[in-house]
Amino acid sequence: MAIKGYKPYTPSRRYMTNLDSSDITSKPTVRSLLVNLPRKAGRNHHGRITSRHKEAGAKKLYRIIDFKRNKFGVEGTVATVEYDPYRNCRICLVKYTDGEKRYILQPKGLKVGDKIMAAESGLDIRTGNAMKLKNIPVGTLVHNIEMNPGQGGKLARSAGGYAQIMGRDGKYVSLRLPSGEMRYILGECMATIGTVGNEDFANIVIGKAGRSRHLGIRPQTRGSAMNPIDHPHGGGEGKTNSGRHPVSPWGMPTKGYKTRKKKASDKLIISRKKKK
Repeated sequence: MAIKGYKPYTPSRRYMTNLDSSDITSKPTVRSLLVNLPRKAGRNHHGRITSRHKEAGAKKLYRIIDFKRNKFGVEGTVATVEYDPYRNCRICLVKYTDGEKRYILQPKGLKVGDKIMAAESGLDIRTGNAMKLKNIPVGTLVHNIEMNPGQGGKLARSAGGYAQIMGRDGKYVSLRLPSGEMRYILGECMATIGTVGNEDFANIVIGKAGRSRHLGIRPQTRGSAMNPIDHPHGGGEGKTNSGRHPVSPWGMPTKGYKTRKKKASDKLIISRKKKK
């Protein structure tokens, strides 16, 4: 997928880039798969802001995605490739032979007219097919991976994302995740073969502040620009780092400090993610 630039008729347009939309074949046509979600803007169920610098952003409808891929034994045909405002990859509308329609994440290389299917085992190792991890050959690249059987895909769902099956150990399958982490996943979990498409999304240059606001991202103020009462980095004459390592407004270290609590799933992690 190509990256396109713009003529610099304003300063903000000079470096702004976007994805070429020639791969999109249709606008949404199945109204039952569109939902109007309430905007939470970083607030939890108590209404308190738990994730700062968020806002509603532009109006958009949520597309109901089939993350479970549990329609076993029924062949589907890719009808359209569509844009999804809630994620950075494209989505495909799949029409099954029994008449049902579902959205799935578009794997790299899947086009309109291609056939896909989901089953527990016995399918060809072909992009877009979904099977249980225990029945997929070692070395295969997969995405949309469940962490618990029947839960729906949780891992490797963003543009260009994939995990690689590295081996089997009893009822578990070892995976190398996009972060570099090696961990065990139950072999009963479903995964889709192939990598997520739209990998050039990582190369987009936002270009202007207004575009971030449309995405629901509010401006951030540097801690060093604040007063000492508002941030540990604040105050001082001129530019200063206040003599301490970078921290959050509440004093929590922000570079390399481990915040993960002890969890039962720690025993399933073979090796931690690689530091960049």
